[in-house]
Amino acid sequence: MGLEGVKAIFFDLDNTLVDTAAAGQRAVEEVINNLQSVHHYDEREAHMICHIFQVKLLNECYNPAKMSITDRRIQHWEEAIQEVMGGTSNQDLATECYFLWKTTRLQHLTLTEETQKMLRELRKEFQLLLLTNGVAQIQREKIEACACQPYFDAIVVGGEQKEEKPASSIFHHCCELLGVQPEDCVMVGDSLDADIQGGLNAGLKATVWVNKTAMAPKDTSPVPHYIIPSVLDLPGLFCSLKDTSEDIKKVADISGMCETSTKESRTLACKGSC
Repeated sequence: MGLEGVKAIFFDLDNTLVDTAAAGQRAVEEVINNLQSVHHYDEREAHMICHIFQVKLLNECYNPAKMSITDRRIQHWEEAIQEVMGGTSNQDLATECYFLWKTTRLQHLTLTEETQKMLRELRKEFQLLLLTNGVAQIQREKIEACACQPYFDAIVVGGEQKEEKPASSIFHHCCELLGVQPEDCVMVGDSLDADIQGGLNAGLKATVWVNKTAMAPKDTSPVPHYIIPSVLDLPGLFCSLKDTSEDIKKVADISGMCETSTKESRTLACKGSC
């Protein structure tokens, strides 16, 4: 499958363009250090509190009609502290932990120079769109922190739409924003369930899975069209497919020339002998 006719590329944000996991780990380490050095928690207590927070964050159910995302995440910290330490809840410490974690994580969310260069080069040839799932406030803060707005023709946040990835509706909305058809577009992301399945659901031309950890997918996982170990390998993928396509075209042209020459030879031979 080639990528001729591609007009637009949709990029995921977290752990595709920016290393959110690494930034989150740095933030947790900062909180652990603060709990130990400032509040005199022992190492086990500090690690357990942060571990429980991370589990709550991973399994987060959030209803914006009931509370703000800030209050919800302070609540995660409050519950984590209470589960480890017992006693009454400590909202002041929970608030301190949350804002330290949040600030540190945002500080470490950056587009590398290599990624910036790649996006600039790709944008010379394609329209680029950022498509990210998540709570609108949280994702917009990440987008501002990594200063990625100038590299995209449009930015779509799942939390601001009726449906998130992998629903086809959000992909079709992206197509409408750019004035393109699904078959003109490629989705690039690290999530098989959201990015790849969504691209397949929407009928995009191709999906590219960024598999940083060389993870073996489950048998039931959606199958991407292409797999790369880093988003920085995307231009190379496009070049290799373009070269392959041109080689195939050359072979086809040569085959056609040979066939024509053979027909002409047969015609001349027939005229000469009849």
